[in-house]
Amino acid sequence: MTLVVLAAGMGSRYGGLKQLDPITEHGEFIIDFSVYDAIRAGYTKVVFIIKEENYELFRSTIGRRIEKAIDVSYVFQKLQVPSGTVTLPPERTKPLGTAHALLCAKDAVREKFSVINADDYYGVAAFTLAREYLESVNVGHFCMVGYRLFNTLTEHGTVSRGICTEDGNGFLTGITERTRIRHRQDGSTAEYAEGETWIPLSYDSIASMNFFGFDPTIFDFAEQGFRDFLCNPSTDLLKGEYFLPTVASDMRKAGKCDIRVLRTPDRWHGVTYHEDKAEVVTCMKELVATGVYPDGLWKKA
Repeated sequence: MTLVVLAAGMGSRYGGLKQLDPITEHGEFIIDFSVYDAIRAGYTKVVFIIKEENYELFRSTIGRRIEKAIDVSYVFQKLQVPSGTVTLPPERTKPLGTAHALLCAKDAVREKFSVINADDYYGVAAFTLAREYLESVNVGHFCMVGYRLFNTLTEHGTVSRGICTEDGNGFLTGITERTRIRHRQDGSTAEYAEGETWIPLSYDSIASMNFFGFDPTIFDFAEQGFRDFLCNPSTDLLKGEYFLPTVASDMRKAGKCDIRVLRTPDRWHGVTYHEDKAEVVTCMKELVATGVYPDGLWKKA
């Protein structure tokens, strides 16, 4: 089983390359914990999708640490579009989105795989849930690890989350992107912004944190979807992005797959804002102290 890590994002709200910001005294990053969890869940290969200019930094830090424990590959996400589509504005610097990033890994992924963000801590259970499900189903049966919304919020500002709906059998029926979600001031529930209006949103809502499980059939569908996205007159070629949840949702609507929602009890951790880092550091220390992780993930690697 392969783990694909989306690590080409710019971290605009955090203000830097947060994927490579150490959170332990051993210099480990959030990515280290995700890869460690994936290895003990049975994954045998990791593919990092990064910017080409960050290759040496990735290779000299996390790559050097983990390459003795798992097969490691690197794929570059570049500002390139298929011939016969469009010409991007010369001012564009932002990556073309998570679905485009995944397409960059097409030649590196030949088996069923999971996709995660580099800057999110997903918890121990997520990787086992995804691997076990993917190994139990045939082609065209995907999955998404879902989190209780309360377990994904920060105390330091608003967040963007995909709020999920599912049918009575636990299959995904839709993902609605909410770009500004926060705790309600009285702490009774969450709320999201629609224009200038704040609307209550249950803490028990299921949130997507971009942890999906796929097989390679998604690549051909995403390639055509990317072309359609670029050629759509409504697409903002300066800032628009082609997102992974969009591909998964469109493929489901086309009857090409179904997507099982795998609920995890774990709490998500991430560094959306600078102020979040202290909480992540504290969390990792507690998990080490309670034996969830060793003190130094790769000492025996």
